[in-house]
Amino acid sequence: MTRTRALPHVDRVGVEERVARLAKRSIKTDAKRQGIRMAISMLDLTTLEGNDTPGKVRQLAAKAVCPSPEYPEVPSCAAVCVYPAMVGVAAEAVAGTGVKVASVTSGFPAGQTPLEAKLEETRRAVADGADEIDMVISREAFLAGDDARVVDEIEQIKDACGDAHLKVIVETAELGSYDHIRHASMLAMTAGADFIKTSTGKARQGATPGVILVMLEAIRDYVDRTGRVVGMKPAGGVSTSKAALNVLVLVKETLGDEWLTPDRLRIGASSVLNDLLLQYAKTATGRYGRSEDFSKE
Repeated sequence: MTRTRALPHVDRVGVEERVARLAKRSIKTDAKRQGIRMAISMLDLTTLEGNDTPGKVRQLAAKAVCPSPEYPEVPSCAAVCVYPAMVGVAAEAVAGTGVKVASVTSGFPAGQTPLEAKLEETRRAVADGADEIDMVISREAFLAGDDARVVDEIEQIKDACGDAHLKVIVETAELGSYDHIRHASMLAMTAGADFIKTSTGKARQGATPGVILVMLEAIRDYVDRTGRVVGMKPAGGVSTSKAALNVLVLVKETLGDEWLTPDRLRIGASSVLNDLLLQYAKTATGRYGRSEDFSKE
């Protein structure tokens, strides 16, 4: 039976008007170059496919460590994000570079596995070298109104993480409204999330600007109330340089410059890096490079 809960009200019209206004911000020349480098430094370069192999993961890790040999000022990505089975490979590939290893767990992407399996998967990923865990909430529990179960699972997985940071994916496309997205974000933070994350990248829609803004405002209000800093990770749908730079604008205008660091902001992406590099090359040479000049993985 569906339980009733008191949900916060989010002004949808206000959210859409604000994101439309901020989307008009123009970032050019030196500011654009700086913004592209900043966005690259915040990327969790991701491969989450059934055909992932050790070779593919090593290639992705090499790209995360050195995205652009042609432009040595371009920083490394923040992390590589892989399935638990590939954590050991990724950890070995990035050892000593400062690039983190993130692993999805908790029955990603559906979250429809028993809690004990979620905990074991998390413990094993950490033991194999994961610095960060990206867990997905049980949308079945959330949509049934069982907030206590949602919080309890996050708390137990947070405990299983040990010293690893926990990013909690709320899968916004399946929650139905901005009210639910804000509520799920608050539950995740209350339960101990170090980051809240929009999406698995496997749903029909990922991180829209409106969803990102609603979650950023939830972080702002939570931090104001508790003093505990929580990071943000848009994922899925941030596939162009323009979209990545827009994320930086949304974060700056909502949370301030303090959040423009990989310790507080990540962008989950598998394809946006190439577009960022193409745009960066254009700022340096005045013309676009060839997409084939940049590896696909």
